[in-house]
Amino acid sequence: MGIVNIDDELHDQLRKASAVACRSINAQAAFWIKMGMLCEMNPTVPFNDLVARELQAAGVDPHAVSGTGL
Repeated sequence: MGIVNIDDELHDQLRKASAVACRSINAQAAFWIKMGMLCEMNPTVPFNDLVARELQAAGVDPHAVSGTGL
């Protein structure tokens, strides 16, 4: 594990997003990093499909949580 330096504005956005998503700031940052990597590696796959794929990989039925805005 290491330290990642980000500017104050991004940290503020991260803090706000983590509160909405009920995640810690570190968990929100990890989510953004992972999803960003997946988006870059799969530029033709829609974001929602990538999220659904990750949910399925974690054993969660993405259709069961479809009302959450995912």
